[in-house]
Amino acid sequence: MNNLPIILASSSPARLELLQRIKVFPDQILPPDIDESERKGELPGKLALRLAFEKATKIAQDVSEGVIIAADTIGVAGRKMLPKALTREDVKYCLEQVSGRRHRVYTGVCIIKKTGSVISVRKRLVCSTVKFKRLTVKEIEFFCSLDEGLNKAGGYTITGYAECFISYIAGSYSNVKGLPLFETVNMLNSLGVYPSTDN
Repeated sequence: MNNLPIILASSSPARLELLQRIKVFPDQILPPDIDESERKGELPGKLALRLAFEKATKIAQDVSEGVIIAADTIGVAGRKMLPKALTREDVKYCLEQVSGRRHRVYTGVCIIKKTGSVISVRKRLVCSTVKFKRLTVKEIEFFCSLDEGLNKAGGYTITGYAECFISYIAGSYSNVKGLPLFETVNMLNSLGVYPSTDN
């Protein structure tokens, strides 16, 4: 039985849904306010893991106890990191970059268990490969009009319309969605946190 509050350090509906799928029900959702800028020469995997750690740490500083779950997802096409799409132009740019080719999706996960002065940290980096079909201008325009890609890493969500563009995935599907469940469950279990039937 878990007696510490579980805190999701993310405003992502997809991450909340993924946690609920594995019977982990956060008591609080506290999105951290951190600088998500990349450092000069920082590789995408290292960036995703660092940001996940910084998000979890920021929330851990503000609570006396709890299990804090944080993650950060980054898409990479070739050598270009794909932005978090804030506008339709961003979504269009991302789709143009992944059209007809494979790209990588990295998610860094950090879980911090804090009980008073005792702190335990678990970190994992997961990478999946996704291949998109070659997209026509019309397909890109239509997808942009849906606004599904807004506020999404890489300009799309795998559970939306963009799923019909995907011909191939290697690795974790839930990782592409924003939280790799296999690794997350193992990390939680190693901290003594197990699924609940309470919700």
